[in-house]
Amino acid sequence: MKRSEINALIADAKVFFREHRFMLPPWAFWGPKDWKGKGQTEVVANQLGWDLTDYGEGKFHERGLILFTLRNGNLATGHTKPYAEKIMIVGEGQICPMHFHWSKMEDIINRGGGNLVIELNGSDDEECFSGKPLAVMVDGIERVVEPGGTVVLEPGESITLEKGMYHRFYGEAGKGRVLVGEVSSVNDDNTDNRFYRPMPRFPEIEENESPLHLLCTDYPRYV
Repeated sequence: MKRSEINALIADAKVFFREHRFMLPPWAFWGPKDWKGKGQTEVVANQLGWDLTDYGEGKFHERGLILFTLRNGNLATGHTKPYAEKIMIVGEGQICPMHFHWSKMEDIINRGGGNLVIELNGSDDEECFSGKPLAVMVDGIERVVEPGGTVVLEPGESITLEKGMYHRFYGEAGKGRVLVGEVSSVNDDNTDNRFYRPMPRFPEIEENESPLHLLCTDYPRYV
């Protein structure tokens, strides 16, 4: 992805969050120079902040995700915080590809906007689709979903995704972009994503202009 594209997407995300009255912490708006000397913060150590990806395909609006990590622990360092929280924007038909997590359990929450479609599959010991129905909790009420079936979350609704549960999601066509929350156990995007079809989690960046705000993957170079 080009840095100019990333900058434009972050600028648009700030407007969307503000329209939905979701307030980000002050450091969300820092420029690269503001991060000098902040290397010892929890923000840097636990990869908080801006994050986006096109999964290496160069088609962000078809297959991509922009998000902001608000809080997180750290599996590598044993940081004692056992939970994480993210806020995301999912466009109509914009797919977050099929994947599961070995360690993370999460609640995905529709915080507002359109409807979020979540497609589900169980996994077997070989990490293939199990072909079996899944029992999932939707706002605390169990629902059985057939293999490859979907759950549609309207604003205010949520679903609990267990470890090893394959899922992909996208915004329902004709309903608008979705403000999506995630509350989970500790998140580690470097080691805990099992994509059904292997793909990179973070994008390669062409630096055609300076960053507007740093991504969580930019910290080692700028802090």
